[in-house]
Amino acid sequence: MVDLGTTYLGLKLKSPLLASSSPLTRELDNIRRMEDAGAAAIVMHSLFEEQIVNDPGAQAQEASPNSLRDALSNASVLAGIYMPEVTSYNQGPEGYLEQIRKAKAAVQIPIIASLNGVSLGAWTGYAARTEEAGADAVELNTYYLLADAEVTSAQVETMYCDLVKRVKSTLCIPLAVKLNSQFSALPNFARRLHLAGADGLVLFNRFYQPDFDLERLETMPAVALSNPQELLLRLHWVAMLSGHVRAYLAVTGGIHTAEDVLKAVAAGANVTMMTSALLKHGVGHFAKVLADLKEWMDKHRYESIGRIRGSMAIRSLFDPSAFERANYVRVLSSSGLGAAGQKTAR
Repeated sequence: MVDLGTTYLGLKLKSPLLASSSPLTRELDNIRRMEDAGAAAIVMHSLFEEQIVNDPGAQAQEASPNSLRDALSNASVLAGIYMPEVTSYNQGPEGYLEQIRKAKAAVQIPIIASLNGVSLGAWTGYAARTEEAGADAVELNTYYLLADAEVTSAQVETMYCDLVKRVKSTLCIPLAVKLNSQFSALPNFARRLHLAGADGLVLFNRFYQPDFDLERLETMPAVALSNPQELLLRLHWVAMLSGHVRAYLAVTGGIHTAEDVLKAVAAGANVTMMTSALLKHGVGHFAKVLADLKEWMDKHRYESIGRIRGSMAIRSLFDPSAFERANYVRVLSSSGLGAAGQKTAR
């Protein structure tokens, strides 16, 4: 019998397939159906820093002693102005905690709370409150692209590490950090995050880019479902980090099929997370992916998912950077690309 069991954030899971944070996990009925379809754990929809900061019952944010902290603090206030609809995403801080309690009572699989924020402040104390509500772990979603030309990448990374350290200090349960891919020295940064207290890293937050409305001269939200092509960036970095960073690794973005799951695990991921495929095919898609996963493993005579994990990681290479450079050259000089270039030149 095929064993799909894996471990993530110290949690024993029945498979490497999780539901990622999304509006789908707002509904208790969806969470129950996901468990029935085979989801190994649920990452709840996010509670945003802006909701906590603007909540009448929340404490005022702490003073900001430097320009980066000021920038991040001001951004959280401005975001509340630019995104008034955020209040409808969930029921606010207290309602969010109640949703966690109800989810824990409704299912047997782990429930992971999701906090979305970037600045240091009193809002970070809500991590501990999610633990009190019954969350088995916390995922800290650090989606923010700084546009201040006076702030260096080193300052940004230090601020993120300080945030992780602050949140982790309030918790007894594991903490995962969800990152975007826009960091210039990701392996070093990943290691620093782990040392700061991150038990796991989730790669990557999707980069949502608004479109322009030329008639109104306004930006328009543009949210498209992910596609399997997006998985390539995740595979690249998980394969690079596996074995070099001690944190658990999760892949989110581009996971649609059993093949996608297998590729991510082969790269070194402990788990994979899915949303877009569920929005496209329904929550029951979990069951199909798991069935296909078992069929593939049985066909290729793998008794456990653990035997596949890391088989495509780059951990054994003396100089991964040299390998990446060689692969880059190899791709660009491939016969197929060369032929296409010749045809274009003619």
